[in-house]
Amino acid sequence: MVAALYQFKPVDQPEQLQAALRDLVAQAELCGTLIVATEGINGTVAGSRQGIDQLHAFLLAQGFTQMEYKESTAHNKPFRRMKVKLKPEIVTLGVPVTPREQVGTYLEPEAWNEMIARPDVLVIDTRNRYELAAGTFENAIDPGTDTFRQFPEFVEKQLAGAKDRPIAMFCTGGIRCEKSTSLLLQQGFTEVYHLKGGILNYLEKIPAEQSRWQGECFVFDHRTGVGPGVQQGEHVTCYGCGWPVSAAQQALPEYEAGVSCPHCFDQTTPEQKARYRMRHAQFMQPAMTSSDSD
Repeated sequence: MVAALYQFKPVDQPEQLQAALRDLVAQAELCGTLIVATEGINGTVAGSRQGIDQLHAFLLAQGFTQMEYKESTAHNKPFRRMKVKLKPEIVTLGVPVTPREQVGTYLEPEAWNEMIARPDVLVIDTRNRYELAAGTFENAIDPGTDTFRQFPEFVEKQLAGAKDRPIAMFCTGGIRCEKSTSLLLQQGFTEVYHLKGGILNYLEKIPAEQSRWQGECFVFDHRTGVGPGVQQGEHVTCYGCGWPVSAAQQALPEYEAGVSCPHCFDQTTPEQKARYRMRHAQFMQPAMTSSDSD
């Protein structure tokens, strides 16, 4: 099982919560990443049904009773290890906002379809360029960012004249939109909406024949992309550059697993490719040994 979760909630002693979570996830044999900050918790973890339930119950007992929480499945173990990080923000925008006090209007997936069909609405994808490469909503604006920290600059430069237009924003699981909608409202935008639970919630609830989603949703684990029903898709991650690679792109000569893809083939030297090739061989060796011993 894979669980994606977050909640903005004051954490008075984040170091203690981090330590308790480290003990729990080790005992439950979970893998993935959890981020703890004074503003709340965020993360994606994977493990057995029992292990995921242990973590969920613990967080509920700690007062995280309003979590945005979604589960899905993976064909293989999606993370290599478990990390519990302490950070200033659970998702890094880099400017102060107040998502617990000032946030955009949530739209359930069914209402989202109606909203983004309106010609007067600006639909904005708050994710980064490499995430959009796997898929996005039809007619969505690409902010052209490489990190979420660059989003405030996009708002300042590209949306300054749109403060009275309806704005509808979306992201993977909803957390970035908590901050992006708070930012817009803080700057005087009058009508701001966001997709509740993000793309993952949409793919889970909206049948493929009614979907306005195009492609797959990039996820930060070994699945790379998921489609309708949050089922694992056909994209893989290029370990040369980190971009998602479609099934069609995997058939191109520029793609070599663990080494390069059409996005980065011309950006690395033969020496770099040789190092990536060696790294990939080392990465694959444990799986080969395990298979040979069966």
